[in-house]
Amino acid sequence: MSIFIRSTVAVAALIAAGSVSAQMKDPMVGGAAMYPTKNIVENAVNSKDHTTLVAAVKAADLVDTLSGPGPFTVFAPTNAAFAKLPAGTVDTLVKPENKATLTGILTYHVVPGKLTAKDILANAKAHGGTATYTTVQGEPLMFKKAMGGLMIMDGKGDMGKITIANVYQSNGVIHVIDTVMMP
Repeated sequence: MSIFIRSTVAVAALIAAGSVSAQMKDPMVGGAAMYPTKNIVENAVNSKDHTTLVAAVKAADLVDTLSGPGPFTVFAPTNAAFAKLPAGTVDTLVKPENKATLTGILTYHVVPGKLTAKDILANAKAHGGTATYTTVQGEPLMFKKAMGGLMIMDGKGDMGKITIANVYQSNGVIHVIDTVMMP
């Protein structure tokens, strides 16, 4: 009988653990709740920290793509990240005549598939401390654990940090970053 009781308690604990994880929510981003049942665009438009990114996605006509089935991993620069660019850069990029350049920059922030921070760290560990992924734009982004977090490096050697990881979407995952990556 004690085996039965222990088994029942163990099963109850597993069920409870499953219920807790099923109830977990994505982190807040830009003061807004993020919902794993919504797609990347549906969530991003609610983040007050990503208004520049959303405007750029619209200017590049990428709304339908990032609303599609994916899955996509998006490294989403904040408004503060865009503000670090030289003055006038964003205003210039969103002009219709610069759509191809803007599209290239934005798709450089997207990797096909759904990569969690755990996936990226495991890949880095398996490859001497650095994980490399080819973006939708076609060039690589590199990642490594440093400075107490997960760092991202672009093709020019500029570094940024993932500030909020694993914001799950219906069509992928978003990782908030503090720097605009340049191909």
